[in-house]
Amino acid sequence: MIFTKEGSLIIVSQEEISIERFLENLDKEYTKLKNDNLVLDLLRFSELTPYNVISFLEIARKHKENKQSFVLVSDKVSYDEVPEEINLVPTLQEARDIVEMEEIERDLGI
Repeated sequence: MIFTKEGSLIIVSQEEISIERFLENLDKEYTKLKNDNLVLDLLRFSELTPYNVISFLEIARKHKENKQSFVLVSDKVSYDEVPEEINLVPTLQEARDIVEMEEIERDLGI
C-alpha cells in the first residue's frame, strides 16, 4: 500500500493488486489510519464494479463513527450506483474538497 499524507488527510493507493486484496490490506492497516481522514485512490483499478465499491461500506461506516472523513475515488462507478453512506467521487481534487467541507461541518458542529 502507498500512503501519501497531505495535511489532514491520507491518500491510500496501491499498484498491481486486486480490489479484494486492497481491502484486505486496508483492514490490516486500519488501526494505524483510523484517526486520519482517508481518501482511497481506486483510479488504477480498471475493472471496478458497484459491488466492489459497496465492499468498503463497513469500513466507511466505522470511519465516520470515528468522526473522520472517508472518500473513495473512482471514475469507473457512478455515485448513483452505491449507497449514500459511501462518498464516491471521480477525482482526487473532489475528494480533497469533500474532506475539507466535512472538516468545516465538524468544526461547526453540523
